[in-house]
Amino acid sequence: MKNPIEWHSYHTEEVLKQLTANQTVGLSDGEVVERRQKHGANSLTKHTGDGPFKRFVLQFHQPLVYILLAAVAVTLALQEWVDAAVIFAVVLLNAIIGFIQESKAIKAINALSGSIKSFATVLRDGKKHSIPAEELVPGDIVLLHAGDKVCADIRLVKVKDLQVDESALTGESVPVQKITEKLDKETLLGDRQNMAFSSTLVVYGSGIGVVTSTGDDTEIGKISELIATTPTLDTPLTKRIKQFSHVLLYAIVILAALTLVIGYLHGQPLLTSFMAAVALAVGAIPEGLPAAVTIMLAIGVSRMAKRRAVIRNLPAVETLGSTTIICSDKTGTLTKNEMTVEQIYAGSEHFSVSGNGYNPAGVISRDNQEAIESGEMGEAALYKMLRAGVLCNDAQLIAPVSEREQWKINGDPTEAALLVSGLKAGLTGESLGALRSDSIPFQSEYQYMATLDRVASDTLIHIKGSIESILPKCNSMLNRVGESVPIDIDDIKLQAEKLASRGLRVLAFASKNCTTEKQTLSHEDVAEGLEFLGLQAMIDPPRPEAIEAVAACHKAGIRVKMITGDHALTATSIARQLGILTSDSDNKTITGYELSGMSEQDFTHVSENYDVFARVTPENKLQLVQSLQSGGQVVAMTGDGVNDAPALRRADIGVAMALNGTEVARDASDMMLTDDNFATVRAAVEEGRGVFDNLKKFIVWTLPTNGGEGLVILLAVLLGVSLPLLPVHILWVNMTTAIFLGLMLAFEPKEQGIMERPPYDPAAPIIDRILAWRILLVSSLLCVMAFGLYELELYWGASEAQARTVAVAMFVVGEAFYLFNCRSLHRSVFSIGLFSNIWVWVGIGSMMLLQLLFTYSSLMNEWFQSEPIDLGSWLRVFICGWLISLIVGAEKWYRNNTETKIKAKPETQTHVRREV
Repeated sequence: MKNPIEWHSYHTEEVLKQLTANQTVGLSDGEVVERRQKHGANSLTKHTGDGPFKRFVLQFHQPLVYILLAAVAVTLALQEWVDAAVIFAVVLLNAIIGFIQESKAIKAINALSGSIKSFATVLRDGKKHSIPAEELVPGDIVLLHAGDKVCADIRLVKVKDLQVDESALTGESVPVQKITEKLDKETLLGDRQNMAFSSTLVVYGSGIGVVTSTGDDTEIGKISELIATTPTLDTPLTKRIKQFSHVLLYAIVILAALTLVIGYLHGQPLLTSFMAAVALAVGAIPEGLPAAVTIMLAIGVSRMAKRRAVIRNLPAVETLGSTTIICSDKTGTLTKNEMTVEQIYAGSEHFSVSGNGYNPAGVISRDNQEAIESGEMGEAALYKMLRAGVLCNDAQLIAPVSEREQWKINGDPTEAALLVSGLKAGLTGESLGALRSDSIPFQSEYQYMATLDRVASDTLIHIKGSIESILPKCNSMLNRVGESVPIDIDDIKLQAEKLASRGLRVLAFASKNCTTEKQTLSHEDVAEGLEFLGLQAMIDPPRPEAIEAVAACHKAGIRVKMITGDHALTATSIARQLGILTSDSDNKTITGYELSGMSEQDFTHVSENYDVFARVTPENKLQLVQSLQSGGQVVAMTGDGVNDAPALRRADIGVAMALNGTEVARDASDMMLTDDNFATVRAAVEEGRGVFDNLKKFIVWTLPTNGGEGLVILLAVLLGVSLPLLPVHILWVNMTTAIFLGLMLAFEPKEQGIMERPPYDPAAPIIDRILAWRILLVSSLLCVMAFGLYELELYWGASEAQARTVAVAMFVVGEAFYLFNCRSLHRSVFSIGLFSNIWVWVGIGSMMLLQLLFTYSSLMNEWFQSEPIDLGSWLRVFICGWLISLIVGAEKWYRNNTETKIKAKPETQTHVRREV
């Protein structure tokens, strides 16, 4: 980077001197021009994605597509124009579908991104100017006010109650109170209170600062560079398809060569042997697989979109099904990013507050009994403390205008939480009829805010702030019924510590009756004689649905890790509420500071065994994802901030928040959640598993066709007889059955218990030993029956064209019957319902109509060298197809029965030993 200076570790005078900046005058026009020439515009280098042409060409960058393109070249060389045209049409269809889906995702992302232009208020030549953010240069004096977006990295030189929301950069859910004092050089990014960083938002107060870094030299610029240099990885699906394609390629080459040699040794002409080898190669290549995979993934994308998950890259659909670990940001994902009062201490008693976020639905209760009903005074100490929280407050609650909107706030989230807790007791500024005469705004050196309020006939001072600032000013407190009693400072501190130990942010409240009419308020007025009212403890609570989602992920064998920029205590508390940390577990929380000094071996151990990572930097997040991946894990990363983007890009699947997430995070992701809800990740994982299940079913269904066709050709060559299937017949079977039969499996409902089994092993092949055996079994059955019927038809006097038509029909009908067996790879079709996927029946009906056209249409007869066959031939074909389904069903029943006995055997033995 051009500017590695740690500006937070310098005094303001030193910073201004090094940058040749004047706090009262700012830069001159000449200095601005000179610095812009040196540092460039205040904008990030755009790392543009692939253009439309490159994205389309990349659709062909798949091993199976290479095989198909090679088949096109061979068939063209042999002047088999129909075969070549059909194969190329398959390849082109696959590319078009993938390109369209990817383009739709990019369009959705662009629609979400918008184009908001930022401005900054600067001091130049002694005058204030509002300029586009791109025109800022190092040394500019910037004026900050509530609502401003910080447009560069700034060293603060003057602040007044300045609070900045840095959640997009650091993950910190509470606005950071800013200071101007020098800090230690080792201070972590999230604790640099004397700096304001680009992309953050001023929520309260005002300040003046000097620009230290612009463009790529800012902290957000460093993250942007980290994203650009972070490589993306192949998904588990693309890895498996590559492995499968390589194995298939070797098998095809070996079998084709073997066919050529055997035919030549049998004395066949070399051209005839070569055509037989080509027929075998065409038969062994699953032409419909690339298109089917693309279409099935696209259907998965559509299903996920209905569950509020937008997929950018098709293979990401299946990746979710293989996910073993989900690393999630806390703020806004697992929580709502809305401060909520959960506990109250008033009148020496504890109260619980129900409800979530800024929605005022909820009650205040003690021992499961509502404390304040119908807006009545109820508990006196509680009432007065809630009143203080409402009146000593500058925030505003904005009610939704429609059912689709949510409650929103203007001002500080902490103060908004106090308004909500008051509203749950029926208290609002309007209902209290109070009139503010004066106030003391919150200042970091005093750590409190005070207001002078006229309530009915009384003049009251209300004050709120930290325990340390409020308690020394109090000499009494209210008991439960509102009587003034001597203050017990030790007990109040103990109660505050207990609340803070649960990760809650604690505020103290006090008041004072004014005996004389007052119009102004000073620090001397609140220096002593206050009456302590109570404590309110708040937190950004977990989403209720996120708790259920975490439990579902654990049940599915997926570990959930929280990676946040928030404080360790808060992160631990939220993690326990979510179930990421169990109540009886060790404290598996570690901070970014502890991670930074670790060896690679220790880092690997921590990444695997710890589940909560607090105060982490973007680099820490990226390292954690890489460490988990090096251990063989398939990692999904969720996040919404700029600080999450590098890890989102590196993860096997990056999941960004679409509603409140930054554009940088969305661009780095593979998937976006349109409701910013962790529960949607769980739903997407379920859909991903369903998609992979159906892909696996399709592969197990389609490979026996290719295997059977290859075996038929090989057998014919070995026996020295004419080929039962021509290359054009093989293409007909492969393409039509893949589209009208196999693709119907894409609509197969998710099987029961899909989220109760462990994730797929990312290192495991697509086809395991059991399924490989089944593919071999069905391939052999199709080969024997098709070849047998072909020879039988010739024996009974049928023409060669008719016999081949019967062989083609055998493959089509056999695949149709076998389709029912593949609707579940382990269970009987009757257990899942014959009509639970109506599309299977639609596909079979459509395929049978096409096959009738193939058999009886004169035009099809001419194209495909087929001839009409009689009813007896059809009957024999259907009997053989039914036998295939029966044999596979029996094999599944036998295997399931055997596995059940094996699983039950140890339990039986244990039971016997216990009884003995």
